[in-house]
Amino acid sequence: MHIAIIGAGLSGLTCAHRLQEQGHRVTVYEKSHAVSGRMSTRKTDLGGFDHGAQYFTATSAAFKKDVAVWTKAGWVAPWQGKFVALENGKSKPAGKSAPDKSTRHVGVPAMRAVGEQLAQGLDIRTAQRVGRIEKFGEQWLLEVHADTVPIAASAGPFDAVVVAVPADQAEQLLSVVPAFARQAKKARLVPCWTMMLAFQEGLDLGYDGAWVSGSRLGWLAHDASKPGRRPGEHWVCNATSAWSIEHLEDDPERVKEKLLKAFHEATGSHVQPVYATVHRWRYAQAQAPLDADCLWNKKLRIGACGDWFKAGLDGAGRVENAYLSGTALAASIV
Repeated sequence: MHIAIIGAGLSGLTCAHRLQEQGHRVTVYEKSHAVSGRMSTRKTDLGGFDHGAQYFTATSAAFKKDVAVWTKAGWVAPWQGKFVALENGKSKPAGKSAPDKSTRHVGVPAMRAVGEQLAQGLDIRTAQRVGRIEKFGEQWLLEVHADTVPIAASAGPFDAVVVAVPADQAEQLLSVVPAFARQAKKARLVPCWTMMLAFQEGLDLGYDGAWVSGSRLGWLAHDASKPGRRPGEHWVCNATSAWSIEHLEDDPERVKEKLLKAFHEATGSHVQPVYATVHRWRYAQAQAPLDADCLWNKKLRIGACGDWFKAGLDGAGRVENAYLSGTALAASIV
């Protein structure tokens, strides 16, 4: 079959990779200029910032197996950092308060490395946003928008379509199958403001990652402490979901000012950064993940996958959820 996949995050790339291995012809459409979705890395003159997923763990046998392969290939490596819990500027060992105690893996030399490697050999159309899916007999057509072309183009026909984007965006695309659209609506994602900081001098904070309580920030990471990174004092800071929801539409400069103040308060360091910027992830974490592996309609040959499915795990929004969901959908299509 000729299959269109909308979204080149880990779920879409995993599904595409599996389907192509099975002999299908796959075309991937991605609205951004690069692959990897929320496993992205921001390039700057000072080095890269993993401003999306910070790390990932592996609990299922299937994911552990592939992570072992990726590690051997040099795509990923364990992040052997020191992790603490921060409260009112004071740190203590994370211990039982850490959200997970499994090995924390990161892409090498950046988080996006896994997506870039999975994308090898795939037909990926970047900077092309799919606005609508429509039936064409027993096949499908896509309405595709590109920044360089003023008029939307029609792509296809395709024998099957996979929607591998955040649930809020999937809901609109899946309106051609109302039952699926209703499912996607249940798993709405909450946003996250992320701040990236670089300092000329070392902060000597004594830790590489921290879960923060009583602050606008919920997480801090010394990005340069990850394996394969360019040396430097680079930090990535995630605001809490509650604060990000409340300030979703705030001016970025105002957000940066507030989060920088929170960073100083949380760390007890008042050194000013030489580089500071923020990024808004409008769709960061599923509020109510669907208790399923994926969605697939065999008769219509349309489905959805992503980290907003539980895929047999507790919770959602993790890299492993995306991988397992994409794998499950590829298996369902077979």
